[in-house]
Amino acid sequence: MIATDLDPALARLYADFEAADLRPLWTQREDLMPLSPRPRARPHAWRWDRLRELAARAGELVPVGRGGERRAIALANPGLAGEPHATPTLWAAIQYLGPGEVAPAHRHTQAAFRFIVEGEGVWTVVNDDPVEMRPGDLLLTASWDWHGHHHAGDRPMVWLDGLDIPLVGQLDAGFFEFGPETVDRSTPHRSRSEELWGHPGLRPAAALDTPSSPLMAYRWEHTDRALSAQLELDAAGHGGAVEPGHAAIRFANPTTGRDALITLRTEMHRLRAGCVSATRRATGSAVWQVFAGTGVAELGGERIELAAGDLVALPSWCPLRLRAHTQLDLFTFSDAPVYEALGLHRSEIVPEAGS
Repeated sequence: MIATDLDPALARLYADFEAADLRPLWTQREDLMPLSPRPRARPHAWRWDRLRELAARAGELVPVGRGGERRAIALANPGLAGEPHATPTLWAAIQYLGPGEVAPAHRHTQAAFRFIVEGEGVWTVVNDDPVEMRPGDLLLTASWDWHGHHHAGDRPMVWLDGLDIPLVGQLDAGFFEFGPETVDRSTPHRSRSEELWGHPGLRPAAALDTPSSPLMAYRWEHTDRALSAQLELDAAGHGGAVEPGHAAIRFANPTTGRDALITLRTEMHRLRAGCVSATRRATGSAVWQVFAGTGVAELGGERIELAAGDLVALPSWCPLRLRAHTQLDLFTFSDAPVYEALGLHRSEIVPEAGS
């Protein structure tokens, strides 16, 4: 039988626990092992027009160069007490590069990608392979890949960066290395990785499996075609879509069929105009960005209007339902591969009220 909190002996015991840097489970079980996830991150939206404006102001005032490395502005979730993270495991930022500017080469253990909503003229150079960046494209930089950028166009360009910075930080596994200040300034329309790997269903016979995808660019023309085909087949009664009017594709490593990056899942979704998705929730967190169209994201009772470029943070186990006003194309990335690898992934469709 445990003594009451008024018992002097118990008070002394707790004081001795504190002095010895100990904590009793029986007073903290609900915090340590809750009945369901209690995410610190909040559902939150960042508006593209505002992000672009602030990025442009930074472009006028903050140089790109050695040390700071990138003119990148991180999304800071208001539930994370000022940490520069979109969720406890995901880092998302808007990066801005002006005409003629060069972001010097470096590499790090954190996995990264770029997703392009608008603009052109920038090449990201990954392991000395220049890769053109165009709207709707997903560009990869796997862990420890050298990468820099250069702008050969005549207008500034802004894009989304996604990384697993918070996860790697929690694991104390971060390494960073500076590379050359100059990068290859060539501007090929098709990178070497695409020449080798950018052929659907085909792979070089001599190639070995790699943990992350060897394909550096997933082009919008292929993504768009795949989403359109899913919806057409779905409308004809042949299935393939997530649900009626809702198509989705996952960016995959062509050597293994698994996620393109080891720690990050990247997907593209398309909802027909008027489509309302089921309400789903899953362990792990995600960030969504609108590529085109308008709609609404309903997150745990919060209703967020969506327009092109807008970004939304989705905390762990937070219900999400999407409503498309027009055809709605959305890019999303999450930490799902990590949860699956650890046996912690759980998902469900949330029943509608009254059903």
